[in-house]
Amino acid sequence: MIETDLTVSEPFAERMRLFRKRIAETGRVFRRNRMGMLGLAILLVFVAMAAFPAQIMWVFSEIGGWDYPYGPHDDVASRGSGTAPSWDNWLGTDQRGNDILARLIYGARISLVIGLLASAVAMVVGSIVGLLSGFWGGWMDEALMRVTDVFLVLPWLVLMIVFEAVLPGGPSVTKIIIVVGITGWAGTARIVRTQVLSVKERAFIERAKSIGAGEFHIIRKHIFPNVFPLIFANAILVVALAILSESALSFLGLGASARVDVTWGNMLEDALNNNAMYNGFYLWVLMPGLCIVFLVMGFTFIGYALDEIFNPKLRKR
Repeated sequence: MIETDLTVSEPFAERMRLFRKRIAETGRVFRRNRMGMLGLAILLVFVAMAAFPAQIMWVFSEIGGWDYPYGPHDDVASRGSGTAPSWDNWLGTDQRGNDILARLIYGARISLVIGLLASAVAMVVGSIVGLLSGFWGGWMDEALMRVTDVFLVLPWLVLMIVFEAVLPGGPSVTKIIIVVGITGWAGTARIVRTQVLSVKERAFIERAKSIGAGEFHIIRKHIFPNVFPLIFANAILVVALAILSESALSFLGLGASARVDVTWGNMLEDALNNNAMYNGFYLWVLMPGLCIVFLVMGFTFIGYALDEIFNPKLRKR
């Protein structure tokens, strides 16, 4: 009978031990960073709003004694449209009779999805451009960096408006993700290229070349793992920029339809179109604006904390 050795190989076990040690060290440094912990707490609140909007509205309905938990598109015009805050509608209703509090809570989901997916698109494009440009250099570096410079020099809002007009199809969440993603990669490309230029000159890269390692193997096994922490930390900050970009486009009427997909940006657009401030409905403007500010602030705080984790020199300050 052949006995099978089910024990974990020594190299794999060592790698797992080092991985667990690194995760524990990362968690320890992050917990010590007050700004990072504050950002995480803020982010968790908005993640809860995005993941469980119906449940949160049910809790509010129980507190307020409402007949039913309002949804983002529930017409409560029988109670009045464009009304001021009351016990039945804590933030009032909009021009269609929709409860503003419900739209605020449900809007977190679309705003977060757009921010995360647009950031992912920007990270993928920027990382590929930065890796190719920094590793191969020469004419490829020159061509890619000139294209990157164009995206960096042109005003980001104008660039997004142009892409939104050029791309086919009407306003939608998918289109906003693509527009924000393909206009927000240039900064990442510059950062990755700079790091690649530094890493590829190190001794272990020369040793890999001397034993016959191919270029794609070097990029995959040696360059990218050393650049990834910087990409990850920068991605958190790009999420904040993507959320702001979506809000700006929606405010200008170029985002998703407020009747289909509720975002904080198109809530502000609705408030502007219906003269909310002039008519005294200040919470209609204030609350979506504060949500955008706090969510962006949460991602920014986490980004600074991760920067400290991945850059040990900052811990000595």
